[in-house]
Amino acid sequence: MMKALYSGVSGMRSHQTKMDVIGNNIANVNTYGFKSQRATFRDVYYQTLRNPGAPDTDRGGTNASQVGYGAQVGSIDTIHTISGYTPTGKQTDIYINGDGYLRVQNSSGETLYTRLGALNFDSEGNLVDVNGSRVIGLDNQSGNITTTPTDFTSADVISIKDYEDYRNITINADGSITAVDTTDTIVTIAWIPVYNIPNQDALILEGDSYYSVGNNAGIPEAFVPGAGGTGPLVTGGLEMSNVDLANEFSDMIITQRGFQANTKIISVVDQMLEELVNLKR
Repeated sequence: MMKALYSGVSGMRSHQTKMDVIGNNIANVNTYGFKSQRATFRDVYYQTLRNPGAPDTDRGGTNASQVGYGAQVGSIDTIHTISGYTPTGKQTDIYINGDGYLRVQNSSGETLYTRLGALNFDSEGNLVDVNGSRVIGLDNQSGNITTTPTDFTSADVISIKDYEDYRNITINADGSITAVDTTDTIVTIAWIPVYNIPNQDALILEGDSYYSVGNNAGIPEAFVPGAGGTGPLVTGGLEMSNVDLANEFSDMIITQRGFQANTKIISVVDQMLEELVNLKR
């Protein structure tokens, strides 16, 4: 009887966690670049009341008898499906039309990855995101870019020197940043790579639309956008959240009913215990 009580408590706790995940998804339904999550359950421990027996010449085989102890959260997975493009009209906003991530460096010097391409140039010519983190790429102040590095050691934060000497700065589909200089010549001044992460499911959520590379993610590799399995860049827009509201509301109903059913288990066990105690009367 007490096993059912513990099973009900574990079921309530698991459904509560799943509802937390659903609530976070719905809260971020309009968050650019947000990737939804899902919670999965798994059963816990089983007490074996009778071991299975093999058949022999005198009798047939018997199956095991086991009683379970409830459920627990098995995993909380991030769903990295690519969402749609929403136009913003801002030419420094970029949408990755496929797989891949931008690489940034925050104020603490940490290297992070993001799908949110809301970028700006600050007063010193640094290419930064909405959080002020600097975008990592390749500067090119002396001529056209002829190589595309794949080593982290060969890339650096994009900071355009003499920023005020350029006009019509444009981010192109291949990640190159072109501008018109003081001699009315179109030059390539920097390059934004897109990073392919072998196992993006192992990325660690850091908040502010950032991910860090976990132990199981593999080594990120920089590519020209559109190469190496990555998507090209589309300017003037951002990636929408991939939250499916219809699916979230359906999961909410199922989760609510699951939580409610587990509370009923606790109520019924409580009534049974009450009847047991009343036997003494």
